[in-house]
Amino acid sequence: MKALCVRSPNNIVIEERPMPSIKSPNEVLIKVKAGGICGSDVHIYHGTSSVATYPRVIGHEIVGEIVETGKDVTHFSVGSRVIMDPVISCGTCYQCRIGRSNVCGKLQVRSVHVDGGYQEYIVMPQESIYHIPENLSWEEAVMIEPFTIAEQVCSRAELSADDVVFIMGAGPVGLSILKRVKLSGATCFISDIMDIRLDFARQYGADAAINAKNVDVGEEILKLTNGTGATLVIDAVCSLRSLEQALTYVCSAGRIITLGFGKEPSAINQLSITAREIDIRGSRLHNHKFPVVIDYFASGKLQVKDMITHRYHFTEIHDALRLIENPEIENGKVVLFF
Repeated sequence: MKALCVRSPNNIVIEERPMPSIKSPNEVLIKVKAGGICGSDVHIYHGTSSVATYPRVIGHEIVGEIVETGKDVTHFSVGSRVIMDPVISCGTCYQCRIGRSNVCGKLQVRSVHVDGGYQEYIVMPQESIYHIPENLSWEEAVMIEPFTIAEQVCSRAELSADDVVFIMGAGPVGLSILKRVKLSGATCFISDIMDIRLDFARQYGADAAINAKNVDVGEEILKLTNGTGATLVIDAVCSLRSLEQALTYVCSAGRIITLGFGKEPSAINQLSITAREIDIRGSRLHNHKFPVVIDYFASGKLQVKDMITHRYHFTEIHDALRLIENPEIENGKVVLFF
């Protein structure tokens, strides 16, 4: 079978690999049908991920059809349409015992620490897959995993309909969070430096879309909030200074959610946090969010067809990456088909 492997930074190849086989009775063999390209996949490709190891088969937004089951598999059968959970936790450490398995002390992530799903077949334990609603196409189902990230962000933020939310960054993650925030009924502003992304944000219901190149973002947020600031700021820009900037946009007693993995230190004023009792919380991956997100998709509460703009056969991965990295081409989610 064929697999897409990043052997080293900036070196992704189509490899011939042996067909995987079931080795444990609780495993299933899945024929991969589609996979989304995430920003983290691009970072691993370029060698800018601070956590990935090489060589690595990337791809964690993966859906497919079961073609074989182990003898102890009870919840799935041949022909089941499923989605992969990329999070692997130990179940016994402190973090797992308190229900925070997404930050397990021995955390592994498929496509980052172990091979992911950009391959024609993959073996998975039944505990790491979920049924896909029959009314969803393969490409729509690919979008479930990104929305588990958005759901985790909103969970960590304790989002409510009374919030005034400001999302920094209208890339794929920021736009997914925007859709989830609007589902809650909250007011939501978003910023970016690309008009194309801001146009998407307006289509998805943003109450204001701010071009950070053209206006003073801090002044604009104060204007939009009658001088108080946002109750919740979500940093989906993840630059060296974005957390510092977030502190200037949030109101007293507000919350900031960070998504970045940068290692460079940022100049943070403790007085601004302490005097105003600001909560700053990280959000990583998801913590058992697949069931609730799948329900959003099945019920039609979340519509995602408008987020998918380009489709490629997985062997065209180099073309797909070139498109994603071309700022002159309008693109949203790019999906690979297998």
